[in-house]
Amino acid sequence: MRRRDVLWGLAGAAGLPRAALARCEGVVPGGRIQNPDRDFVGQDLDAIVARGWIEFAVYANLPPYSWEEGGQPQGIDIALGRLVAEALGVEPRFRFVLSGETLEADLRYQVWQGQPTAGAENDVANAMLHVPYDSVFACRVEQVVFTGQAYRERLAIAYREDAYPDDPPTPAYFRFDLVGVQNDTISDFYLASFPGGQINANIRRYPTMAAGMAALSRGEVNAAMGPRAQLEWGAGEGVRVHEPPLPGLAVGDWTVGLAVHMSHRDLGYAVDDAIAAGLADGRIPALFGDLGLTFEPPER
Repeated sequence: MRRRDVLWGLAGAAGLPRAALARCEGVVPGGRIQNPDRDFVGQDLDAIVARGWIEFAVYANLPPYSWEEGGQPQGIDIALGRLVAEALGVEPRFRFVLSGETLEADLRYQVWQGQPTAGAENDVANAMLHVPYDSVFACRVEQVVFTGQAYRERLAIAYREDAYPDDPPTPAYFRFDLVGVQNDTISDFYLASFPGGQINANIRRYPTMAAGMAALSRGEVNAAMGPRAQLEWGAGEGVRVHEPPLPGLAVGDWTVGLAVHMSHRDLGYAVDDAIAAGLADGRIPALFGDLGLTFEPPER
């Protein structure tokens, strides 16, 4: 979640308006890269249906969203990919990718350009899963269609019940207590920027949220802050999750969906129809319930 968390943290810090202007008014699209590849890459919907399979780019080692277990893809986003493939009548295939420095870089390499050194024809996925949606960002990255908003994620705090038997902790508690975060995420930046740097000395940073939650279970920290689903997934015995007010944070929740290349809007419409159907008939909420996670419907 590092790149997405950075994106939303910067948006919150800057106080970007979410609906103050007409869509894309005053937003300058990102500049075109030097020596860009052709504008049409990948396969359109007809080609995908004809060949019988669709490929999704998914993030590696990101439970409960996407990971591999015994060589088999697992997770909420994997299930969403299978739901979309079923609606199209094709086989789902998954390309596990590592997180880049920014979300824009991930979209460039996986959706609209491909790896510049790969040298392979159409070296992009047909769609990318686990892409956060923001209107301003969507206007800036014009090479991508953001579609299929499937669920909403928000920041929360996990805590040990024995450390806080009376009241769940708020960020102010961490002036005195140790708190775990994933390094270079919105939670990290938010707590580190707490007025006067009062929390900095008590922040313990981990390479993944899973590692932070494991530290919480071992009692190395009293609490951990991060995306709610990741906290709920890693919460062991004696650990609870709550969503306290986060003063000063403008963007503490976001909608998650998919991204496709701008040339393939027919595919984007089909993906969105499949996700809308899964929301309407309860299949997507059930994915969260089966894993013991909280489902929050997206803004669509």
